Amino acid sequence: MSLGEFDLIRRYFERPNVQEAAASPAQGVQLGIGDDCAVLRPTPGHDWLVSTDMLVEGRHFLSTVAPGRLGHKALAVNLSDLAACGATPRAFTLALSMPRVDEDFLQGFAQGLFALADAHGIALVGGDTTAGPLNVCITVMGEAPPGQALLRSGARAGDDIYVSGQLGDARLALEVFRGKAALTGEAFEQVRQRMECPQPRVLLGQALRGLASSAIDVSDGLSGDLGHVLQRSGVGAALWVDALPRSPVMAAQPAALQLECLLNGGDDYELVFTAPPQRRHAVQAAANASHTAISLIGRIEAEAGLRVLDGKGQRMNPGFRSFDHFKS
Repeated sequence: MSLGEFDLIRRYFERPNVQEAAASPAQGVQLGIGDDCAVLRPTPGHDWLVSTDMLVEGRHFLSTVAPGRLGHKALAVNLSDLAACGATPRAFTLALSMPRVDEDFLQGFAQGLFALADAHGIALVGGDTTAGPLNVCITVMGEAPPGQALLRSGARAGDDIYVSGQLGDARLALEVFRGKAALTGEAFEQVRQRMECPQPRVLLGQALRGLASSAIDVSDGLSGDLGHVLQRSGVGAALWVDALPRSPVMAAQPAALQLECLLNGGDDYELVFTAPPQRRHAVQAAANASHTAISLIGRIEAEAGLRVLDGKGQRMNPGFRSFDHFKS
């Protein structure tokens, strides 16, 4: 006999032992799954930060993705938003629709989801399940000391621009799936891992509180996401294309494909942030403390617009086509 909605929730998403461990006031969760509402209690005096991301099959992920990786990514992309604001994760909800009850899928999905949740100390406190196209929607909640949340609006002329990790591998994997690039074996698995299992930079975001002047995560492409910072801050920027961090697999690709993936590729979920030059040592110390590589990739300028410069300082015209759900 197939599982009903509430049996499904109890079997795969209720975690009594974890719930009891997470239900202390310090964690912000007074009551999780089991009632009409969760009861949450932020740390006194802290700001509460909330974000929602939805993943739709065929739009955000391929039907061939392993369920465990999908569970990981569904939470990771939301944790990345908290990371971009310097927040400490506390709780999340899950809304899941699927065509039918597939217990193998649910087992793998839940394992991937909770493995990442446990790694970041965040508790599932509610949500919804229904029949329909495969669609995963998560809302995350976190907190930060008052006034210390990182925002997009604080960049100032003269600030350094940094990015964490490496860029473009997720887009390169997508190009392989589309048949527009060719990779095999270990090289393909490496970029596919980056696309399907992004690592949210939560510890880096927290370490940058009080240091970074602005921040955003790279979900739709470096050029577009940095563009949001420039617009909200009322500034422009120069990017040094040779300084953009890339993997050996990416560095082996044709120059035009590299540029497209590095500037316009999405799904990196790295942090792009700005900070005054006098804080370089402190920023590097924060990166070291969070065990995250960072690269200095440009500078904020007073003149509006984003300018991409080659190794000789000459302006390039690569074209900016950041992802847009209703235009792409």
